Amino acid sequence: MTDFNPDALASIGPKEFASLVKATPDARLAEVMAGDSRSKILDEVFNRMPTLFRPEKAGNTTAVIHWIITGGAGGASDTYETVIENGACTVTNQPVRDPKLAMTMDPVTFLKVVSGDGNPMMMFMTGKIKAKGDLGLAANVAKLFDIPKA
Repeated sequence: MTDFNPDALASIGPKEFASLVKATPDARLAEVMAGDSRSKILDEVFNRMPTLFRPEKAGNTTAVIHWIITGGAGGASDTYETVIENGACTVTNQPVRDPKLAMTMDPVTFLKVVSGDGNPMMMFMTGKIKAKGDLGLAANVAKLFDIPKA
């Protein structure tokens, strides 16, 4: 698959997704994430999160993380909630709990982070990712997931 086709995401694995993000120009990623497929892509990525969670790395970590993805229709943002507790990870697109950490980023930055195509720490340092709350947790979030590398 050479074109970033949202309809095909459900049929490819994390490694193929990572390769696809890496091979797709930022302008094309931004175009797709500004269109009708945005929710489908975000849902697919977040629905996979629990399967990529590494409980052995989390130990006794208890955390509520809000992911705020900007750049939606009319300037809207989408917020997803990841809850890590009791050695498990759950995700919802209807946040209800107070976050220990809230991270805000544009959709291209988000895709690069979840596909291993960007250095989250460098993105934070350069202002592409804004974090509010437990910055120690922010520094270690990536270690809690088996992030595919392209």
